[in-house]
Amino acid sequence: MAQLPERADVVVIGAGVVGNSVVHHLADQGWRNLVLLDKGPLPDPGGSTGHASNFVFPVDHSKEITDLTVDSMRQYAELGVLTACGGIEVARSTERAQELRRRMTSARSWGIEAELLTPRQIKDLVPYCDTDLLVAGFHTPTGAIVDPVRAGALMREQAEQLGALTVCAETEVVDLAVSGGRVRSVVTDRGAIETEIVVVACGVWSSAVAALAGARIPLTPAVHQMIDVGPIPELEASGEWIGFPLVRDMDCLMYERQRGANLEIGSYAHRPILHSPGQIPPVGAPGQESPTSFPFTAEDFAPQLRQAQELFPGLLGGPTPQPHKALNGLLSLTPDGGPLLGETPEVAGLWSAAAVWIKEAPSVGRMIAQWLTEGSTDIDLHSADISRFYPHARTEAHVRARTAEGFGKIYGITHPREQWLSNRPVRTSPFHPRTSALGAVYFEAGGWERPQWYEANAGLVQEYAAWIPQRSAEWDARWWSPIIEAEHLAMRDRVAMIDLSAFAVFDVTGAGALGYVQRMAMAQVDRPIGRGIYTPLLAPDGGFRSDLTIVRRGEQDFRIITGGADGARDLAWFRAHLPADGSVHLVDMTSAVCTVGIWGPRAREVVAGLTDDDVSDAGFGFGTARDVVLGGLPVSMLRISYVGDLGWEIHAPTEYGLQLWDLLWEAGERHGMIAAGIGVYGTTGRLEKAHRLMGAELTGEYNPVEAGLALPRVKNPEFIGKAAYLAAREAAPAATLCTLALDPGAGRFMTGNEPILTRSGEPIVDGVGRRSYVTSAGPAPSLGRYLLLAYLPPEHAVAGGELLVEYLGDRYPVTVLTVGRTAPFDPDLARVKG
Repeated sequence: MAQLPERADVVVIGAGVVGNSVVHHLADQGWRNLVLLDKGPLPDPGGSTGHASNFVFPVDHSKEITDLTVDSMRQYAELGVLTACGGIEVARSTERAQELRRRMTSARSWGIEAELLTPRQIKDLVPYCDTDLLVAGFHTPTGAIVDPVRAGALMREQAEQLGALTVCAETEVVDLAVSGGRVRSVVTDRGAIETEIVVVACGVWSSAVAALAGARIPLTPAVHQMIDVGPIPELEASGEWIGFPLVRDMDCLMYERQRGANLEIGSYAHRPILHSPGQIPPVGAPGQESPTSFPFTAEDFAPQLRQAQELFPGLLGGPTPQPHKALNGLLSLTPDGGPLLGETPEVAGLWSAAAVWIKEAPSVGRMIAQWLTEGSTDIDLHSADISRFYPHARTEAHVRARTAEGFGKIYGITHPREQWLSNRPVRTSPFHPRTSALGAVYFEAGGWERPQWYEANAGLVQEYAAWIPQRSAEWDARWWSPIIEAEHLAMRDRVAMIDLSAFAVFDVTGAGALGYVQRMAMAQVDRPIGRGIYTPLLAPDGGFRSDLTIVRRGEQDFRIITGGADGARDLAWFRAHLPADGSVHLVDMTSAVCTVGIWGPRAREVVAGLTDDDVSDAGFGFGTARDVVLGGLPVSMLRISYVGDLGWEIHAPTEYGLQLWDLLWEAGERHGMIAAGIGVYGTTGRLEKAHRLMGAELTGEYNPVEAGLALPRVKNPEFIGKAAYLAAREAAPAATLCTLALDPGAGRFMTGNEPILTRSGEPIVDGVGRRSYVTSAGPAPSLGRYLLLAYLPPEHAVAGGELLVEYLGDRYPVTVLTVGRTAPFDPDLARVKG
């Protein structure tokens, strides 16, 4: 056993495949004083790495997860532990067959080799399968099995050979010492190690280990049932470890694969069986092969065993087969199903590499190492960043509620607009009684209940029927309402108010406030007091970290307003970059401030009737902010528009919220004002103005020049990502964000992530290898068109260019409407600045 060092540059806790990958890639990046700890023995310390089904399907609807998977498969192959066998997802129903066409769409968007199969073609590849039960199949020839335990050992050994790593197995972490908000040492049962960087990569134990430092890694251990049936004579006679493709029986939420003479059957169809880290026994506990291999509960698996017998009657026919091996294996689930990567928001220097599947593990190790070394990653990890969760979403009650709901989604069919239903409502605006009375249909963002549309506006659909196309396909109409388009048109004709209380609001003050926000923001923030500044925030490599609005309220007083979905992540980013000298004070004002937006050609008339202030264009210009008394209430008004019409965001103390709503509502009645939902704000209004959305158009893989957000001049003060931004300005852009319009008569309505193709059906790839796909999609009711945003290389970024979009297996003609930031609707900003 290696001697425990007194100090390390990085301590990684957990010697499963993720932890081994982290130390391997840190060593590759030049780190040399690394320690890897695990309380279990090596090479298999007893976590999920040792029992998880070791197959890899390369395609996910998430580009982020697909990129991590493909990178991991490359690493597994380089280590010599990957066996390509192909994989087939099969459909027993027409609904699932449509989902497989959607999988094919994602494969084409992300550049993964794949094909759709008929039942006969499935039979050719899997002769043991009863294809009379099946409708279709989705085949990825690069599907594979891997050996994660061997991969981990090889990566660990390579780091040791570089002289970079000390490995201490059978060493339990008993405490994490924290002072000044930063981790300072790891205390084990063999002594302490001083360090300022700790990576928690211990799978189902991760939340318990992070809790030692006062941080929360929001996951829960959950059971995934697996059995090995055999020996089966037909498989034994083949002499192969795996002689036919992996099979996912998607309608039954299960899979089957050959494992030598046995058939492995795994299920995600059983009830959610959740545990806590405290229920996991130590290595060597009686009745368990490993701490994370719990005793098998046969009654939970019985329906799936019958379904497996139906699909493989030749292998599993006759008497009920006896399992050679059966277990309730633990894996990690999170509230939204994504990994938990990055520095924890509570404790500086404490990093998470948790809730990672075998198929993503080597790439996650590379991302963590790159992040620690360079400050950013070459795969955008927006949806995996652990700081995305607000405090309520890191509580045990929320984690367990959402993971129980999410378990069935692992193999389920999830619509892109589908909403989570458990543990709601949590956060409601002060306007909630009024929005509920109007029949608000709430979607959730950051725990907030946001009205997406209002059933009270159903009568508007008839008023604007000629402008609202029918969605005849159920998939297109799911989680959507024509009321959204009617609300949009009423706003354009008259005026609408929108509940925006989900905005995250941070106030920055102190002697160093100006210098701090200048360092954070790409745009010039040293503007006159009362000015609102839209600005991206960049990562060190010049990709997007966020985009938001900063209002200068005083010489050293700034208000930051950002989207509710990204508020927790943005707050963590700002806090992580606070100067250590105490010259800057950052206060989260989100719960103290409510926001309502009022926009439309009559917005000025509504507001003017409530204040003595001059709200004319000359008196209250676009992009300016001012404190105003509105109907007797002190509020802050910001003249800005995300929806492309005249109006303001109105910010007020939360306790004034209900009265503010009532004042505006009463004043707006004679102007025909309605309440409109976020469907207008975030989709129809936004797309008509070609406004970008963080996590969709704005990712770490594109830069401001490509997104059309480069400014006329670069400010002199330094800011994060400046060097990369300057380089991007000097180079010709490899792609440009464009607005495309679906040609009339398609009768279908894309949801996003569909591939953009040439008119001959070829994929479009830019000069750095990125494929063109739909980043956002939605109706433009004012134009009578359906719009798509997509990055296109220069030869295709031409207004009037004719292309195709593929959607659920069919291809539809599209036309490039505008290039860059030019808005399809009101491109001269006459309405906004009127």
